[in-house]
Amino acid sequence: MGKIRTVLGDISCDNVGDIMMHEHVLFDISSPTNSNRHTSTIAMKDRWQVDYLSNESPENACQKDVSIAIDELNYFHQDGGSLIVDQSVFGLARDPEGLAKSSKLSGVDIVASAGCYTEPFLPKSFLETEYEDLASHFIHEINEGLDGTSIKAGIIGEIGCSWPITPFEVKAIKAAAYAAYQTGCALSIHPGRSPDACNQILDILQATDLNPNRVILCHMDRTFPKGDGILSLLKSGVNVEWDFFGIEQSYYWMGNVELPNDFDRLRLINKFSDAGYSDQILISHDICTKTRMRSFGGHGYGHIIRNIPELLTRLGFDVGLLEKLIHHNPKKILAFEE
Repeated sequence: MGKIRTVLGDISCDNVGDIMMHEHVLFDISSPTNSNRHTSTIAMKDRWQVDYLSNESPENACQKDVSIAIDELNYFHQDGGSLIVDQSVFGLARDPEGLAKSSKLSGVDIVASAGCYTEPFLPKSFLETEYEDLASHFIHEINEGLDGTSIKAGIIGEIGCSWPITPFEVKAIKAAAYAAYQTGCALSIHPGRSPDACNQILDILQATDLNPNRVILCHMDRTFPKGDGILSLLKSGVNVEWDFFGIEQSYYWMGNVELPNDFDRLRLINKFSDAGYSDQILISHDICTKTRMRSFGGHGYGHIIRNIPELLTRLGFDVGLLEKLIHHNPKKILAFEE
């Protein structure tokens, strides 16, 4: 099937087991405008409320400690996990050297990400980058290395999009699509928080040469919580991703939608799988807060491996579907096209 590019070098797809396609191992997703960034700790008496409000707590939204990352990866490895895609792009405190150290000491393969997040997280100088230079920069991150290192990215994205999308973010999507086409890697896109965002992104991508089967549209859980609108995306040929697994609350701290729980997610996934689209579906947790990590009382990166087989059984669905969602499909999308 080809090679997957990890922070420790290229590896054969044959040597990879279960994969979490959308996670954050080292990150800072706290709001750039928050004046109280990282000035508090999470007390046990506050843990539930902090988790409920997720990244509204600056301390919860920042995890840059390599020793904690190694612990979390060890837990994942014990659960049977093999590889994690860290989608902490530029703007989210990307740390390629920290990822390489975490991978080496845990034995878990990690794919780092090229690209950039939404406009508010980026410096003004970066926003002024011309299209050609931006595309060349993304290609460099794949072929040469990230942030002044020789550690290469193995995927582009999650490319961040706001709602409404900004002119820079449109430029970033086009540059990322060109870079993905030139390098053979996949492109992951974080859509803006609107049901109309995904179709707008598809319209932008149609003007590029990138095959839709190399594109991942993330966050179906909060974009189409009831599943409306997903079938048209699948018909376009792109891959769709439910990546809020482990979030069991209905309250969404960043928008006026009711989130599904894991049973709801599986019902929708099984529906689209039965309709013939199982090859285009990916799942993950998108862990980007401390309280979702096992070191802080959360479910950790291994939740899907540990717990989802039982849920599939209770629903009467084929447990074998999970192998496609976290093994076969991720390997296919991560493998570089020659």
